[in-house]
Amino acid sequence: MSEQKSRTAAVVRKHEAAILDEWVNLQIAATTRRSDLINERDLREDSRAFLAAFTDALQSGSDSIDGKEWTPVLSLVSGLSRSRAMKGFGPTETAMFVFSMKEPLFHSMTEEFSKDNAALAEEMWKLTVLLDKIGLYTTEVFQKGREEVIARQQEDMMELSTPVVSLWTGIVALPVIGTLDSARTQVVMETLLQRIVETEAAIAIIDITGVPTVDTLVAQHLLKTVAAARLMGADCIISGIRPQIAQTIVHLGVTLGEVTTKATLADAFALALARTGQRIASTTAAQA
Repeated sequence: MSEQKSRTAAVVRKHEAAILDEWVNLQIAATTRRSDLINERDLREDSRAFLAAFTDALQSGSDSIDGKEWTPVLSLVSGLSRSRAMKGFGPTETAMFVFSMKEPLFHSMTEEFSKDNAALAEEMWKLTVLLDKIGLYTTEVFQKGREEVIARQQEDMMELSTPVVSLWTGIVALPVIGTLDSARTQVVMETLLQRIVETEAAIAIIDITGVPTVDTLVAQHLLKTVAAARLMGADCIISGIRPQIAQTIVHLGVTLGEVTTKATLADAFALALARTGQRIASTTAAQA
């Protein structure tokens, strides 16, 4: 088996330049080609590196890509798949990088085994199985890479959707928009506490006008955030309590304890000013 594999590797190595040129040309001409995401020079370099690693692994005689001999090949396609996932490639476009090498390999094998159809069929079957396994592995890694990208984007969006605004001296406000879950509550809490430390705020207003619904879990998340802010020395006011939300909270039997609530952000801000001994005077009234 090892001798047979070495013979296959020898054929691939003998025709390496021709295989590489045909393979690259096929990828450039393919309908899945993404010239906007990768240029020809980088495409050729990726192809050259993969073909070299693939040939070296064939030389080892191992039939399974799980063997250590195939580790360099899997590492290479793993990095390539993750890179392409971040650039915006699709799974089909990424997998075709591997699958498209079958045609130039077939042409080279046909030239070497033109008088032995049985050997040609056997060698091409083995190469096809190997490339299929690598292609499927590429797709799996690509999917994981895409999921990581989406997860990072969701984290970034959560951070951007939880801005803490400094309204006045000693007063900060956190407008919450969207649904509160455990993961987002953690981001909200960390952002608010950090801002309280930075501004030395005495009062934090948590505005939930943009929260569509409030259930028991959301209420618990709010109470945790309020408790954490109090430990940092800041009192909390929850604003944006609409009639529907008030009814829901009462119906659920949820108690907000000693937390002060207001219907609007303006009402909460006015209360915060009063508690800190500040006020906003009308210039028109003063001139009169």
